[in-house]
Amino acid sequence: MSPLLQMRGIVRRFGDLCANDNIDLDVQPGEILGLLGENGSGKSTLMKVLFGMLRADSGSIAFKGKLLDGHTPAEAMAAGIAMIHQHFMLIDAMTVTENVMLGWPEAGRVLRTKEISSRVREASKRFGLYLDPDAQVGALPLGRRQRVEILKAILRNAELLILDEPTSNLAPAEVADLLVILRRLRAERKGIVFITHKLPEVLDVCDNVVVLRLGRVVGRAPVAGASRGQLAEMMIGRDVSAPREVDAAKPPGQARLALRDFSAPGLLPLTFEVRAGEILGVAGVDGNGQFELVESLSGLLPARGGVLELDGRDITRSTVAARMNLGLAYMPADRGQKALVKGMSIAENVMLRDSRRPPYARGPLLTPARAAAKTRALMADYDIRARGPDSIVARLSGGNQQKIVVARELDRGPAVLIAHQAAWGLDPGATRFVLDRMIALRDRGAAIVYVSSELEEVLAISDRVAVMAGGGFAGVMPRSALDMRQIGLWMAGRAA
Repeated sequence: MSPLLQMRGIVRRFGDLCANDNIDLDVQPGEILGLLGENGSGKSTLMKVLFGMLRADSGSIAFKGKLLDGHTPAEAMAAGIAMIHQHFMLIDAMTVTENVMLGWPEAGRVLRTKEISSRVREASKRFGLYLDPDAQVGALPLGRRQRVEILKAILRNAELLILDEPTSNLAPAEVADLLVILRRLRAERKGIVFITHKLPEVLDVCDNVVVLRLGRVVGRAPVAGASRGQLAEMMIGRDVSAPREVDAAKPPGQARLALRDFSAPGLLPLTFEVRAGEILGVAGVDGNGQFELVESLSGLLPARGGVLELDGRDITRSTVAARMNLGLAYMPADRGQKALVKGMSIAENVMLRDSRRPPYARGPLLTPARAAAKTRALMADYDIRARGPDSIVARLSGGNQQKIVVARELDRGPAVLIAHQAAWGLDPGATRFVLDRMIALRDRGAAIVYVSSELEEVLAISDRVAVMAGGGFAGVMPRSALDMRQIGLWMAGRAA
């Protein structure tokens, strides 16, 4: 059987950095290939070369027996290759249907909006995506925006789908639905390249894996018979997949973050405290108020009522800047829109909070040398892989972008940290590193609200676990009394 895709000797450099070093990759018809590797290992770069977003310095690509050379993304799509990006290629101000029609010849020179809208509705229902064709994309949660990208590929009848971390923002039930879709596509002889850090998904749906490390292929294996630990060891050289026992925290101190009947748009009144030396993990199916909770705590979403206090001070109506000055830090889930300025350098992003403060500024003037030195230290400490502090953030992998956010916020030593999907896009080793750093911050007396759709992460890090459902807390329980059955019922919106 001839491969659907053959990549041979692919080399791609960025200055002195060799992101892809003589890579060979095959995908067969009807195969789901897992592409694994640490953050910055070259996975996304390789796929951007395949999709025509980047040009290889050397090597060849053959798709369905035809050579692709110097092709554009439009030519890749016309050939039957679709790429679902980790960072969405959507226009927020447009509807779902309008985004689907972009660059699609079948939409017609005179746009057939009603016809395409009908096709969007039918395909969305058939594949369990449940998208409203008339919904504005910018108003959709991250998980539903990802579904729009999936729908675009499905409607274009792609023969090879590249999925770059497609489940990062999906709730468990949505992930299960996506895997069903992938199996359907495999049954129709479609080829799929599945980039993910979530090893259970690899074991569940992939046929084979290729592992990259520092831009080189370091392993190839069938998934059948492989274990999660073996895959993790192939990726990073050690097994970090085993459940981790978190050391018991010291008895928590005084309340650092306190809510009393606090409410916001989309958020029911909440009353709870997070004390010094405590991590409150917030679990739940995405879309049940987690976004509204973190945005209102950070000050980006106005409060409707109640009281919010930080170290005894009322910050209910305080600005974002005032909250940060009092010691609150926020890691939003949407790093590309809210946490980073992607057109700026790593150093500039690291200094966003401190650009007017000594020693990084003297009066109105910046001191670039000190900012660069600080950035180099953080890059080494957090394993941010780039040429140097002046590297543009947009050119880094999603995992390395996330590490910049984590490094900047944790380095400040905040009194209260609000973290939403803090390990999004990170490989298992980097995820473990971030969780360990947050536990260390807790042990220094910080209060942390850790919100994630990954229940495993929440359970691994939390002293208490809260479950959100319907815009409020369905229940809260201490780590010492974890009841997985009860957590499951709460997540389903049931009391018992």
